[in-house]
Amino acid sequence: MTDRRFSLARVLAIFIKEVQQMLRDRPTFAMAVGVPILQLLLFGYAINTDPKGLPTAVVTQDRGPMARSLVAAMEQSGYFRIQARPASEHDGDAMVEDGEVQFLIVIPPDFSRRILRGERPAVLVSVDATDPSASSNALAALAQLGAQALRRDLVGAAAAGTPGGAGGGIAPTTSIATGGAASPPFEWRIHRRYNPEGLSRYNIVPGLIGTILTMTMVMLTGLAMTRERERGTMENLLATPVRPLEVMVGKILPYIVLGYVQLGVILLAAALLFQIPMAGSFTLLLAMIGVFMLANLAVGFTFSTLAKNQLQALQATFFFFLPSMLLSGFMFPFRGMPRWAQVIGEALPLTHFLRIVRGIMLKGNGFMQLLPELWPMLVFLLVAGTIALMRYRQTLD
Repeated sequence: MTDRRFSLARVLAIFIKEVQQMLRDRPTFAMAVGVPILQLLLFGYAINTDPKGLPTAVVTQDRGPMARSLVAAMEQSGYFRIQARPASEHDGDAMVEDGEVQFLIVIPPDFSRRILRGERPAVLVSVDATDPSASSNALAALAQLGAQALRRDLVGAAAAGTPGGAGGGIAPTTSIATGGAASPPFEWRIHRRYNPEGLSRYNIVPGLIGTILTMTMVMLTGLAMTRERERGTMENLLATPVRPLEVMVGKILPYIVLGYVQLGVILLAAALLFQIPMAGSFTLLLAMIGVFMLANLAVGFTFSTLAKNQLQALQATFFFFLPSMLLSGFMFPFRGMPRWAQVIGEALPLTHFLRIVRGIMLKGNGFMQLLPELWPMLVFLLVAGTIALMRYRQTLD
C-alpha cells in the first residue's frame, strides 16, 4: 500500500531535483540574478530627478558688469551650463527648437543702466518644456537667484529693491518672484515653449508610443522562432526553398501592421482623451515609427534565434526593455543621468525615437531637424538586422 504520511525525505528529494533542474537552465538562473542587479544599478546610480548642468544658450545684449554677474551666478547655481552664445535671439530659438539647449537666456540692452535707474528690465528665459520635470527645479532656482545675483553690484537706491508686488508675480508670459523680503531689481520673464501649462501628459503620452511598441514588437517577434521550434514546425520551413532573409521579412511584416494598429489606437486616445497637439507632419511621424518598429523587430528576431524556448525569449525581452524604459528619458530626465548612463541610453533606439515623436507632435520639427536622431536608429537597425540574419543562418545549419 502507498504510504500516505507526509515525508520530509520525499520533499527533500523533490527539492534537490528542482535545484538541479534550475542550475541546468543557466539562462533563467542568470536572469533571476542579473535582473535585480541591473535594477539596483539603474535605480541607484543612473536615476536622478534633479538634473543639473542643463545646456543653456545666452544672448547678451548688454556688456555691463551686472549682465556678467547674472550669467556667472547662473553657472554657479549648478543648474545651468552655458554652452552657446548665439548672436541673436532668433539663433537661440532655433537651438531650443532643435533640442541643442534646454534654456535660452536673453539679457536686454542697457540691462545694467536700467537697473540703476530702477526700471526693472525683463530677462527672457525661454525653456524647452516638453519634459516639465527636467526644468522645474532649475526654474525654481532662478527665483532664489534673482535676489542675490547682483547684490554686490547694486549701489544706492537700486540696492534696496522694489516692492514685492511690482511685477514679481507669475503672469501668463510668466514672471518669477523670489518670495523674499525684497524682489530682485529685474524681472524673470519665463516662456515655456511647446508646453505652456507644464502638463506632464504632453511628455508621457507621446512617450508611451515608443515604450508600448518596444515591448510588443520585441516580445512578439522574440516568440516567433521559439514557437516554431517548440511546435515542431521548423522542420517544415527547413524543407521549403524559403531563404533566411525571406523568412525574416515574412515574419516581421505582420508585426509592422500590428504596430501601426497600436499606433492608431494610441494617437486616437492622445487626441480625444488627452488633447495632445500634433504640430508636425503626420506622414513624417508614420515614417519615423516604421524605422523604429523595424529596429525593435530586428532585436526580437535576434532573441528568438538565441532562446531555446519561449520563456527565455520573454526573459531576454524584459532584459532589453528595462534599460530602454529607464535610460531613454521616458520616466526620468535624460540630462539628469550620469555620463555613462547617457552613453548607454544613446545606443538604444527608444531614446532617439522619444525625441523624434515629441519633436514632431509638440514642436513641429521637420525631417532635417530629426536627422540627428534618425541615423542612430538606422545604424542600430543595420547592426541588429545583420546579427539576426547571421544567427538565423546558424540555426538552419
